[in-house]
Amino acid sequence: MRTWAVANQKGGVGKTTTAITLAGHLLKQGKRVLLVDLDPHGSMTTYLGYDPDFMENSVYQLFQTKGVKPEIDPHSVVLETHIVGLSLLPASTALATLDRQLGSKEGMGLVLAYSLKALADDYDYALIDCPPLLGVLMVNALAACEHLLLPVQTEFLAIKGLERMMRTLQMIIQARQGSLRYTIIPTMFDRRTRAAIDSLRTLREKYGKDVWNSVIPVDTQFREASKEGIPLSMMLPNSRGSQAYEALLKSLQAEEQQQPHLKRVTS
Repeated sequence: MRTWAVANQKGGVGKTTTAITLAGHLLKQGKRVLLVDLDPHGSMTTYLGYDPDFMENSVYQLFQTKGVKPEIDPHSVVLETHIVGLSLLPASTALATLDRQLGSKEGMGLVLAYSLKALADDYDYALIDCPPLLGVLMVNALAACEHLLLPVQTEFLAIKGLERMMRTLQMIIQARQGSLRYTIIPTMFDRRTRAAIDSLRTLREKYGKDVWNSVIPVDTQFREASKEGIPLSMMLPNSRGSQAYEALLKSLQAEEQQQPHLKRVTS
């Protein structure tokens, strides 16, 4: 199972949209996909028709453990969605309490990695939607993933936020004692505005080859897809936004064909 995390320490840059839309394209390829919602706000969980305020079982339960590994079977937390082939590890608002609960308890950064290992034979891809704050949840996502996707809105404040995320990423890489592939994805690009054009230029000048060579455009159809609870890539596959994410997926898969499939957690 390939595991990708979608993260940024700034909200509103397109993390959930990126995960959901890529999942739709993967489903069209015949892949089995698991979406993992680590954000206490539960945007992905809500998108797929569940209420994070009333989840009896969620990712939160995986962290109720005395040791490093979850004490419950992760399969018991997985929900099947109304979209064939798409499963969900849902969020609950209780996730917001984890940092206070766990404090400095050792080993809690690997709970998600062990959980996904238990589910690995059931799926081809796991896509993790991260919260916009550095804490135990984001640490878990970065420890579990093989490829980090960094959506960045093409505007000045979002680029400043990316600088903070890159500092976090360097700390995580040092803690992992190994590399972590990442791709910066320019999102919400409006070619009609000078601000977007200048921001994209700044991204490419500062981060070079780590920036995907295309962009995700502004597309109001993303909002319509979220109202319907269906990935845009499945609802309107020929829309600008869907086609952009299809190109992104092909780029990511081409890159991964050149990389070994790394297993992050061993027994």
